[in-house]
Amino acid sequence: MAKNTICLWYDKDAEEAARFYAATFPDRAVGAVIRAPGDYPDGKQGDVLVVEFTVAGVACIGLNGGSTFKHSEAFSFQIATDSQEETDRYWNAIVGNGGKESECGWCKDKWGLSWQITPRVLTDALAIGGAEAKRAFDAMMTMRKIDVAAIEAARRG
Repeated sequence: MAKNTICLWYDKDAEEAARFYAATFPDRAVGAVIRAPGDYPDGKQGDVLVVEFTVAGVACIGLNGGSTFKHSEAFSFQIATDSQEETDRYWNAIVGNGGKESECGWCKDKWGLSWQITPRVLTDALAIGGAEAKRAFDAMMTMRKIDVAAIEAARRG
């Protein structure tokens, strides 16, 4: 296990989520699946308690802690993409697997975890600042999934 690991709370589907992320994103792995050594408030001895996994190079632990806590947009994974094809692939995987679209490149997976699928053309434009950044930002504000061609057109004015 990595020294610094993100712990994500799930009701009971941490292993399913980890396997979905491993099938969807690069630089990924599902590691140890740890079962509860005894009964606990939201589970029984032998249930999957913790799943170690890596998603897009980030070490995570999925904890099956029950229904007490829910994910919120206060935490999200931001996945930088290099093309519309890559943007579409990740977006469609998340939304098409029981997830939900949101605004400005954000979506939620079926477990309620937020993802920002963000083409580099957008972040590059915002980093430049000035009128180009404003045009790209204004275009983004009208989108759900980011349209790379529309951002490029907005950058050019």
